[in-house]
Amino acid sequence: MTEIGTMQDLEALAAEIATAIESVSSLEALEAIRIDLLGKKGRVSLMMRELGGMDPEARKQAGQELNRLKDRIATAIELRQTLLGDAALNDRLAAEAVDVTLPSRPHTEARLHPLSRTIEEVVAIFAEMGFTVAEGPDIESDYYNFTALNIPEEHPARQEHDTFYLPPDAEGKRKVLRTHTSPVQVRTMEATEPPVRIIVPGRTYRSDHDATHSPMFHQCEGLVIADGIHMGHLNGCLIDFCRAFFGVDGLPVRFRPSYFPFTEPSAEVDIGCTRDGGGLKIGAGDDWLEILGSGMVNPRVLANCGYDPEKYQGFAFGMGIERIAMLKYGIPDLRTFYDSDLRWMRHYGFLPFDAPSVHAGLVGGSS
Repeated sequence: MTEIGTMQDLEALAAEIATAIESVSSLEALEAIRIDLLGKKGRVSLMMRELGGMDPEARKQAGQELNRLKDRIATAIELRQTLLGDAALNDRLAAEAVDVTLPSRPHTEARLHPLSRTIEEVVAIFAEMGFTVAEGPDIESDYYNFTALNIPEEHPARQEHDTFYLPPDAEGKRKVLRTHTSPVQVRTMEATEPPVRIIVPGRTYRSDHDATHSPMFHQCEGLVIADGIHMGHLNGCLIDFCRAFFGVDGLPVRFRPSYFPFTEPSAEVDIGCTRDGGGLKIGAGDDWLEILGSGMVNPRVLANCGYDPEKYQGFAFGMGIERIAMLKYGIPDLRTFYDSDLRWMRHYGFLPFDAPSVHAGLVGGSS
């Protein structure tokens, strides 16, 4: 642009500026022109400063003409800015266009975790026997976790090397992370009149960690309370469950005497298996494998929950969900359940709809 040192030839200057603005091809160059003309030290701004040295009449006329010039420049810049902005947007839309006719990106099929699958199987089997699912808190009082279940003060399970204790509350009492799901049995009996028939799947916590133990794991407890319940009912219920869960008709099941503070008499439940060749095969051979604990509910537990032991009897059982999942699906190490390894999930996981039923159904026995 030609340097203008006086107030003359404003029309020529306006035409020169309009041509310069129209020839700009980028927003950055347009901004540079705006600053050069209208900025603090721009050409038109400097001309405005010259008005102070003019006589009043000339200053009035020149001021009007300069203001009109500023308005024309601002309007021209705004129009060019709109055109350049639209062009830049169109260029960006063209560059970032998505061809919706292309096939979608491949995606990995979701898998159901073996623990979720096993819990569904267990719940489905016991649901056919008339059981309902009960739930309770993970953080329990000493009373519900130990005392109400007839676990004595000196029992090793009450020690800190076995149980996770929380800091004392305002009353100096320490709650625990429940070591089993049995407290839910107590809570249910306190709130329910017999008959009771529940299963309690859920998380439990113990201070233990190796290939077959985890600080957090899952258990499923079962409880039946009614008038006239006896050991034969327990026997038939668990035989039916074992055969349905492992899908083996005629699976050998035996009850071996044991001891639990909350049941009397108590029994471990074993299933038949063979370990020939270093492998484990369930349902064949003359070997045995323990899978769960059971027994008739101790009369003291019934009394603690407000039931009359002279009138009502019941049985209870409990199993580790990880343990029975490892046995059924051939998983060698419990710790891998919690590694969040997608390769492990692809191998052991289940497609959500890969089978019409999650279990083989009840296959015999008495309940």
